[in-house]
Amino acid sequence: MVLDLLLIAVAITLDPLPIMAFVLVLSSHKGVWRGLVFILAWLACLVAVIAAVLLFTGGTPPPPRSPPSTAALAAKLAIGIGLVAYGEYRRRRRGAPPRPPSGRAKHAHAAGAHSRKGKEKGTDGMTPWSAAGLAVFLQPWGMVAAAATVVVKADLSHLSSYLALFGFCILATASLLAAELYTAFAPQAAGARLHRLRSWMEAHEEPAIIVGCLLMGLWLTGNSIYQLTS
Repeated sequence: MVLDLLLIAVAITLDPLPIMAFVLVLSSHKGVWRGLVFILAWLACLVAVIAAVLLFTGGTPPPPRSPPSTAALAAKLAIGIGLVAYGEYRRRRRGAPPRPPSGRAKHAHAAGAHSRKGKEKGTDGMTPWSAAGLAVFLQPWGMVAAAATVVVKADLSHLSSYLALFGFCILATASLLAAELYTAFAPQAAGARLHRLRSWMEAHEEPAIIVGCLLMGLWLTGNSIYQLTS
């Protein structure tokens, strides 16, 4: 369970779309406070999913080969196959003519439009509520769903399970926390460096998504098949 959660948390924290949107939130008026709202909403989503799973299992992992355990593995397998298929779809589409952004990408670009509009007018188009909503929408729900299938194995009678779940939440938020703290304690230096980071990520967004989906999908698929057949 720990290794699965670690890998999924790394995939979540390195997702380029939330990071790019978060940099724009930090560059808005009172960006540190709105960044904090973004992080709290982000963490609330993770905690809510974990709490829902633990409420379902009662904090006790289902026995191996039982219907709930098999269903969780089947769901993890389906998510893994879906990530591989999505990564392959994005890879094949790279050579095609560019299309208008959709889904999470559209909302990430919308955050940039709000931020730029606010700067041009001398006011701010980014509100705390919109920052929270952006965090919820840009959550990589496929990865979070994969984490939920792993949390089924958590045994709350052991301290190690609490530490693993806590570590998952912190690691999945690590990139956002680092940017938030950097901006809070060194706002001038952070502004320039985070802007360069966002520009670099925009240039490498597509390869990062493709590689992340393929690697994570292959891991989840292989791991699920192994557990289902062992």
